[in-house]
Amino acid sequence: MGSSVISAVTNFGRGSGDSGTSTEVSTWSKGDSVRTGLAALLVVGLLFTAYQLSDNEGTGVNAALSLLIGSALGIAFERGRFCFFCIFRDAIEDRDTTPFLSILSAIAVGAIGYAVIFGQFLPDTSSDRLPPNAHIGPVSTALIAAGLAFGIGMALSGACISGHLYRIGQGSLRAYPALFGSLIGFGLGFKSWNTLYSKSISDAPTTWLPHYLGYGGSLVLTLLLLAVIAVVTIRFGKNSTPLANPVATKIDLASLRQSLLINRWRPLTTGAIFGVIGTFAYLRIEPLGVTRQLSTTSRTYFEGQGWIPQNLDGLDLMAGCIAVVSTAIVNNGWLILGIVTASFAAALAGNRFKFQQITWRNALTALVGGMLLGWSSMIALGCTVGVLLSGTQSFALSGWVFFATAFTGAWIGIKLKLHKL
Repeated sequence: MGSSVISAVTNFGRGSGDSGTSTEVSTWSKGDSVRTGLAALLVVGLLFTAYQLSDNEGTGVNAALSLLIGSALGIAFERGRFCFFCIFRDAIEDRDTTPFLSILSAIAVGAIGYAVIFGQFLPDTSSDRLPPNAHIGPVSTALIAAGLAFGIGMALSGACISGHLYRIGQGSLRAYPALFGSLIGFGLGFKSWNTLYSKSISDAPTTWLPHYLGYGGSLVLTLLLLAVIAVVTIRFGKNSTPLANPVATKIDLASLRQSLLINRWRPLTTGAIFGVIGTFAYLRIEPLGVTRQLSTTSRTYFEGQGWIPQNLDGLDLMAGCIAVVSTAIVNNGWLILGIVTASFAAALAGNRFKFQQITWRNALTALVGGMLLGWSSMIALGCTVGVLLSGTQSFALSGWVFFATAFTGAWIGIKLKLHKL
């Protein structure tokens, strides 16, 4: 392809921290050809690895599908800048609420998909049963504390756990101490689990809306609630970026590249993609979540050292991103590998990969924030992807409680300027 120029377009932020609009002209250079070629090779490598996994008796099709789902997530995370903390910060600090709509869109599309699938697994909602594996957890004071801690942890470390994972692909060096801190935090969560379980979690209600409203009523209530939040969000967004990019006057390969690789994907589109991926993941493997492998690694190590109880009361009977004791890569581990690799490919193709500066100070805040992320993810049985997204999509009250408390925690952290330490 020769050098070509497309008309000026509005960009929803090219880097990980920029959500504003800018007018720019993109040209196709030799460097773009090299970067796009390398990104294509990475994608081919992911597809080949998935093929090898599917043909391996020890891993099976589920590992291959997990890798492919993670790859799709990695691209969507990077191209849509679907970082919960960044989205919260844009809304709270800059009053730019356009990105927030992507979360609402993801919940809406996923809720529709979950309602369809639930009808096959559990046609009778009047029984006491819950849909298999769905992230429907107990609503307790421990969950509230975990949500607040998670929000503050996001502010301190600069991202949620999924945000740190995809930012590795963009060259974030701060993500490493944050994720290492989360492993320590999971260990602290295991250490405190039995006490919190006996005092708060064991007797807490596990509220699933279809038990009271059926699927139709639950879906209508969810969509109405999302619509109300959307109206409030839009009115609050005094400095919001336009919802849609102007259409390029000329449709050609250059404008296609601009839309796919350079311009930030539109919030509603990004959210819808997450809703579809989440529905497919639940149908074929398990609900979306990014902490099972991290918590499994932490539990296996700390239990081997004798630092945490071998018996964690009631934990293995609960739904969510539950850790197991294993030295093998679980399906969630393949999903994480797909996220990191695919986000790197997307960043590389769009020329957004850049090693970001790290200092002793922001490494320390990332470590401490990561510990809060890990502790709260263990107590809440997941993070913003597992509890918030998969939970609200499955009509669990616990998902909405975690949504509200994590947002509140992030708001407190931002007002205290923890993200600027």
